[in-house]
Amino acid sequence: MMASMGFAGGARVAKVGNVNEMLDGHVVLDLECLDRIYLNAYVPKLQVSGQVVTFFSQHRNQPIASPALIQRMGEAFRQAVASFAKRHQIPVIRFAKRDRQVDVIQPYFKAATQPGVVAIGVAQEFQSVLTGYDRSSKKGQPRSGGPHYSFVKEDRRVTVYYFYIADAEFGLGFIKLCTYFPYPGKVWINGHEWAKRQAQAAGLAFAELANGFASCADASALQAICDRLGPDHLQAFFDRWMTIIPTPLNDADREAGYWWELSMRQVETSRTLVFDAPRRARGFFEALVADNLDIGRPDEVQLIRPEDLRQHRRSILDQGGHTWCGRHRQRFLQTLADQGISERGPRAAYRDRVQFSHRPRLQAPPAQPA
Repeated sequence: MMASMGFAGGARVAKVGNVNEMLDGHVVLDLECLDRIYLNAYVPKLQVSGQVVTFFSQHRNQPIASPALIQRMGEAFRQAVASFAKRHQIPVIRFAKRDRQVDVIQPYFKAATQPGVVAIGVAQEFQSVLTGYDRSSKKGQPRSGGPHYSFVKEDRRVTVYYFYIADAEFGLGFIKLCTYFPYPGKVWINGHEWAKRQAQAAGLAFAELANGFASCADASALQAICDRLGPDHLQAFFDRWMTIIPTPLNDADREAGYWWELSMRQVETSRTLVFDAPRRARGFFEALVADNLDIGRPDEVQLIRPEDLRQHRRSILDQGGHTWCGRHRQRFLQTLADQGISERGPRAAYRDRVQFSHRPRLQAPPAQPA
């Protein structure tokens, strides 16, 4: 990381290069692009108890909004998925506990010769769903009058379907739908894969990485393509495939406003830097660490491999845990050498809380403690 050496008053002085000096004149490709995009899908008009009652009693003209109606909708959805898979000869895969789902699906995606649903994954996951309770009777007492149900949100382990899709514009992606009311979902796609297909359509010559670009004949044109990716493209992907895959809500529900909307869950922005020589990458990494020591712990810098995180996640699952959240990751980092949380004062503790945040948040930072 020593950019140059000199002498001052007979003493040797080392000049440490910063990031800008490392980048200057040595970068052959500098590209920013949305990478993995993970979205929530939810039905805004089916989020509280009163909306559920309105849906069944007024929209579907049912005399009583009961949990039995929810159960019928779930059963009909599962049967529709089974029929869809059989009709189109789509493999149905039940994921095991420790399966890395994208690796399981890759052979089906590579074998696809045209756009379509390449596989349907089935898993048991905890979801926030609406559960019905009979309010017309109390425990140990007979019911007075007709049944009257209320609905509350609870976390339940239910079946979810992953519809893995080979899309002409985005490549491999999936839409996940829960089988229980109000049918929350997720959408996952990759911005780099979208940019690759747009570059091919524009006739740009480029060399690709597994998840990005290694070189391009016209870097500015490629950056312009990456900049075009926006909400309209994501919505178009969702709308396109929601008309093809089976859903628990029908066309009449959609016309009445009972349909899914999208919101951001996790959106990753990637910056790709390709250097003119491999040795530049090491110098850039060292300069990057040096320039940012003031936001971490200078004497406790360590590289954490993905294998270490996966191994600790397995140990959490073996102990009966079912989630991989910031709490478990923080506990894992504390077990690594030189990664214990420092007790050097309130500012150090504040930096630890920021460093261990397990999901980026778009919000103003809290005020610094005194």
